[in-house]
Order: sequence, then C-alpha cells, then structure tokens
Amino acid sequence: MKPKNISTMKRLFILFIAAVSITVLSCRDTKTETREVIREVEVKVETPETDREGILERTAKEIDKEVNEEIDKKIEEIGNDEK
Repeated sequence: MKPKNISTMKRLFILFIAAVSITVLSCRDTKTETREVIREVEVKVETPETDREGILERTAKEIDKEVNEEIDKKIEEIGNDEK
C-alpha cells in the first residue's frame, strides 16, 4: 500500500504545482505601451502696467499718497495760523 500512496501523493503534488503556476502566470501584468507627448506652446499674455508692479511697490505708492495728504494738511494748518 505504501507505494500506491506515494504515487498518489506525487500526482497531487504535481497537480497542486500546476494549479499554482497557472494561477501565477495568468495574473501577470500584460505589457501596455504608453507614450508621453510633450508639446511646447507659447502663450502671450498682456498685463496692464499696474500688474507689472509688485505688491511692495503698490503699497509704497498708497502710503506715499497718504503721507503726502497728511503733510499737505499740516502745511495748511500752519498757513492758517499766520492770519
């Protein structure tokens, strides 16, 4: 009986290995070809003059305007004292 069991065990082992190999091979990734296409496109954007200045320049202009207004008010006050 022993020799018959070994033969059966060999058959089962071979069948198991075949099933595992078929499963592993069937789950392989298939080759997919991909292409990268790079296009260079030149974009022309017209920006107004105010947008060419940075935030610091715009802020400085606003502050200068406010300071000049305050200076003008002080000069008017001083000028009014002479009357």
